[in-house]
Amino acid sequence: MDNRDAVSAFLRSRRGKITPEQAGLLTYGQRRVPGLRRGEVATLAGVSVEYYTRLERGNLQGVSDSVLDALAHALRLDDTERMYLYDLARAAGPAPRARRRESRPAVRPSVARIVDGMPELPAYVMNNRLDALAANPLGRALYSEMYADPTCHGNVARFAFFNPAARRFYADWERMARFAVGALRIEAGRSPYDRELSNLIGELSTRSDAFRVMWGSHDVHVFRESTKRLNHPLVGDLLLDQETMSLPDESGLSVVVYSAPAGTAAEDGLKLLASWSAAAGQGQDARQAPSV
Repeated sequence: MDNRDAVSAFLRSRRGKITPEQAGLLTYGQRRVPGLRRGEVATLAGVSVEYYTRLERGNLQGVSDSVLDALAHALRLDDTERMYLYDLARAAGPAPRARRRESRPAVRPSVARIVDGMPELPAYVMNNRLDALAANPLGRALYSEMYADPTCHGNVARFAFFNPAARRFYADWERMARFAVGALRIEAGRSPYDRELSNLIGELSTRSDAFRVMWGSHDVHVFRESTKRLNHPLVGDLLLDQETMSLPDESGLSVVVYSAPAGTAAEDGLKLLASWSAAAGQGQDARQAPSV
């Protein structure tokens, strides 16, 4: 998949978000378009207008790091956006064989044991397409509505955009949805030749107007730590801390763990959820991936 369209749309979207005043430029008269003009970005980046025009048309092949740095500075990119720009540049041109990953990398037994060894904390292993490849019993209980919906295939993005229950489950659904879209946008920049990822994005775009609009914003996001307010159908409101820890290998997998401070209502909620999970017989080995 050629990434020229993604490059072009990303650069134009970032250019359109910066006012001349923010860039320290003097303006005269009325401007017909929001944001900076191509020539202004070229001046700020120290390149010719012709060269920047070539870049904005989607051709990043062979662009040096110094030019990418200058472009990132001119467009006031944050760290995540800068990383995404570099990923787009690396992915430009022929498919980089060394960067291709298995379509569904296996969860190592040692990682499965770690996830399964945290019975009091919801935990699961997620890939860069937001597939929950494995989960401990409490993780499956927390996301019981996602696992109960066969159309989700254990994918957080499908759950967020296809299942109406997700808008109740995520107290701040729009924020979570935008984070999910931004994470998929990052992965699309890294792996433009990932067919499963392309199919997922196509499916989400076709079936969800909300996804299609958010995807068009070209915003990017990396999951790290955050606080999530979830509204579970059985135990109610849960304010949980989320930690996402990337595995130190080439699998692209991360371990996601939720927790609650001691003595809080959320901690009581997780204990109740664990009891319900055990009583309902829903606990499964973390090494068993959701059916797809």
